[in-house]
Amino acid sequence: MINKKLLLVAIASMFIQFAFGQQGTVRGKIMDGEFNDVLPFANVSVSGTTVGTTTDFDGDYTLDLNEGTYTLLFSFVGYSSQQVTEVVIEEGKTTEVNITLHASSAVLDEVVVTTTVRKNTEASVLNLQKNSVTLMDGLSLESIKKTGASDIASAIKSVPGVSVQDGKYVYVRGLGDRYTKSILNGMDIPGLDPDKNTVQMDIFPTNILENVIVLKSASADLPADFTGGVVNIVTKDFPTQKQLSFSASLGYNPSMHFNENYLSYQGGATDFLGFDDGTRDLPFPENANIPSPSDSRNNSVLDDYTRSIESNMAAERQTSMPDFSLGFSYGNQFNVGDDNVLGVIASLDFKNSTEFYEGFENGVYQKSAESDQYELRFDRRQRGDLGLNNVLASALAGLSYKTGRSKYKLNLLHIQNGEKRAALFNQRTEISNAIDVKKDNLEYTQRSVSNVLLSGKHTSEDATFTTEWSLSPTFSSVQDKDVRLTTFIINPDGYSISSDAGFPIRLWRDLKEINAVGKIDFTKNYTLFDNKSVFKFGGLYSYKQRDYSIHNYDIAFYNFSTSSLEGDPNAILRPENIWNTDNNSGSYLRGNFQPANTFDSNQNTAAAYVSNEFKVTDKFRAILGLRAEYFTTYFTGQNNTGTENYDDVKTIDELDFFPSANFIYEFKENQNFRLSYSRTTARPSFRELSVVQIPDLLTGIMFLGNLDLKPTYIDNFDFRFEIFGDAAQMFAISSFYKRFKDPIEIVAYDITAPNQFTPRNSPSAEVIGVEVEARKNFGFISEGLSDLSLNLNVSVIDSKIDMAKGEDQEYDSRKIFARDGEVIEDTRNLQGQSPFLVNTGLNYNNRELGLETGVFYNVQGKTLEVVGFGQNPDVYTQPFNSLNFNISKTFGKEQNSKISFKLSNILNDKKESWYESYGAASQNFSYRDLGTSFSLGYSLSF
Repeated sequence: MINKKLLLVAIASMFIQFAFGQQGTVRGKIMDGEFNDVLPFANVSVSGTTVGTTTDFDGDYTLDLNEGTYTLLFSFVGYSSQQVTEVVIEEGKTTEVNITLHASSAVLDEVVVTTTVRKNTEASVLNLQKNSVTLMDGLSLESIKKTGASDIASAIKSVPGVSVQDGKYVYVRGLGDRYTKSILNGMDIPGLDPDKNTVQMDIFPTNILENVIVLKSASADLPADFTGGVVNIVTKDFPTQKQLSFSASLGYNPSMHFNENYLSYQGGATDFLGFDDGTRDLPFPENANIPSPSDSRNNSVLDDYTRSIESNMAAERQTSMPDFSLGFSYGNQFNVGDDNVLGVIASLDFKNSTEFYEGFENGVYQKSAESDQYELRFDRRQRGDLGLNNVLASALAGLSYKTGRSKYKLNLLHIQNGEKRAALFNQRTEISNAIDVKKDNLEYTQRSVSNVLLSGKHTSEDATFTTEWSLSPTFSSVQDKDVRLTTFIINPDGYSISSDAGFPIRLWRDLKEINAVGKIDFTKNYTLFDNKSVFKFGGLYSYKQRDYSIHNYDIAFYNFSTSSLEGDPNAILRPENIWNTDNNSGSYLRGNFQPANTFDSNQNTAAAYVSNEFKVTDKFRAILGLRAEYFTTYFTGQNNTGTENYDDVKTIDELDFFPSANFIYEFKENQNFRLSYSRTTARPSFRELSVVQIPDLLTGIMFLGNLDLKPTYIDNFDFRFEIFGDAAQMFAISSFYKRFKDPIEIVAYDITAPNQFTPRNSPSAEVIGVEVEARKNFGFISEGLSDLSLNLNVSVIDSKIDMAKGEDQEYDSRKIFARDGEVIEDTRNLQGQSPFLVNTGLNYNNRELGLETGVFYNVQGKTLEVVGFGQNPDVYTQPFNSLNFNISKTFGKEQNSKISFKLSNILNDKKESWYESYGAASQNFSYRDLGTSFSLGYSLSF
């Protein structure tokens, strides 16, 4: 008898182990459709059984089920229940089902909405946008996959009103970088170019993203320093299941790769990793006193200083290599104890890209002093070849820990970038100095960003009161290391070097920036007018400090004929040509530390806000808020002549209030009308609010800082009507109006220096625009065409700025140098504002076949890039017609491997900026031939 009992126990144990061994998991998040928030303590049950669970404070749930196909029922008191069929559970795998529940009307019986897993996944793409308190466009991971993009920059073009500059910087509504802000997980971080408001988007691989949100209207809890939009990059915190992926790609451009004319130069041994190995470091102390040959008491050390710098100064022809990239990502979550969960994400991304612009052009043109002469004259014109190699490496690691009522997150991000440039070109100068020269330009820029984000979320027992906090320090560095420019005058009988064209230059620039941000937000759910309402308040403090220095040297000659160099830059520092006390002849290093080339500045922002979201009626929702920001800047430095010294001088001291109001009227469950008003600002950057003079040795352009700049203030009005359909279909039409006070623009400095640009405030400006967005599949024609969809969004924008009037002001300078027959208006377009944007894509996605392909087109209108002044004409960026094709196919039983092919710039369009003047032919300010690119990629996930 005992043996029989033991046998039954053993059989039962084996059966239980087998049953549990066949289990899988369903996991997801339930959102509150009335307020764009999580829905804690909602019910999740398996239809026809007693099996179920509830969501935690963060709206998350997890259910372990045996293999099979189930119907799940999601419910919450006062909300319409939702039933999801065809939920397939497989052994050892996790199925993700996210749901949004909407409040039910008290006069109606309980409503149960039924959908399938696939339809629900597609519909959830737009839920965030539909229920947002602000005017918002989202880019889900599903949307990114459709474009075949491996990074955000490649995919975000499909968002209405968004354009991407230089393949990496995102602008919203055609407004320039100044009016667009990028944040990571809700926190401000500087990018690889600290002078830009937007973070370089090609550094974030798509496999670590939850979504990308583009906010186009303000609310009190958002930073006030944006106008076009805020791009919030949201990374995953708790992966649904274990995720391990590898990816690799190879890119080829016939005009750029395997080209024997490519230009580069010998650098350091670690250039391929994105940083210099010390080869290009300044080889002597920054404050070293370099003597001249005539200084007989100290000139014995001059030889050592000159020989200490690298002797290579010539651009070298070599064969260029194709682009390639490698990526790795990992994510998982683990149960810790009974109720706690630990989430882990990690990502490594490496890209090496090569560009070669054969026959590039840069130009500086002016109008004639005579009003009856229409054609532009060039002050200088450059034509030649330019080679660039860019190495970009990023590493992201994140930990998330969730308890019963709290969640903690720690993200570590490091970005490393090295860019090597070499150019060989001829330059002809006619106005300032009639001369022909050839130039060799060698540059290396090393950039790094290290960011730490520590955040927490805590809720009360009933989840009606939430506290969220974040701390985020960032350390940035940008170093131009040993930039070299050699200029030879082209003579009838050879080459020479003289002060007429400039002596060879060696330059080091060093920028270090600290950015520390802390913020806290409190949220209280309560009842008002018998409806759920949300009261929010909080604060932020931000400290940014920048230390900037330029160390500029040149190579002069003593008792030496430069014609003997025969136009070879590498001959300048050959040992036999270097000056020493014995030969008293040759080249020598010249220059000492100059305080005018350094500055130290800091910015401080203290902010507090209050916001209330409530429903006046069942269909009318209002969000009212007020944000206060106290902003100060301090500057230490001196002007170029040393006549003005600044020691921790307060350059801006402003306490501002930024009200915001967002109103949403729900015509039907799937239709919203939105109306919003907000006041925002745009502040000058560190570089702009300074007295520094920064040369670009390649183009010859000089940037001049301006300590008299004031912040720009903008009143924003937005209107939007939106309709949301099934399967992620939608239609929206929006209009907006913006009124600027003291807009900051980049303008030509004066008529005597056409190559010098500076930021200035204009009196006022206005921008008005209309956006239309539509996403539609072709299932209405035939069910077989439901996998084919069209995405179209168009923005048309008109801008007008009032020119400053008076002596030495823009309007008067334009009238003085007007051409015969030209009528000068006292208004013009806003600098950086595009008149139109078009994004469209035709996409086919068959999940059963694992086949996805699409054609995508993007263009923006002619945009004022540099504001002219006097004889200096305006510069306009010309439209770039970007037509791209993507196709990808997944393989394997689990479809866990994918091959993708991309074809970029099919139309072979050129990147051009033109000088434009009344009655004159347009002339090149900048010209680059990008060519057509091919890319083949492979990815494998586990």
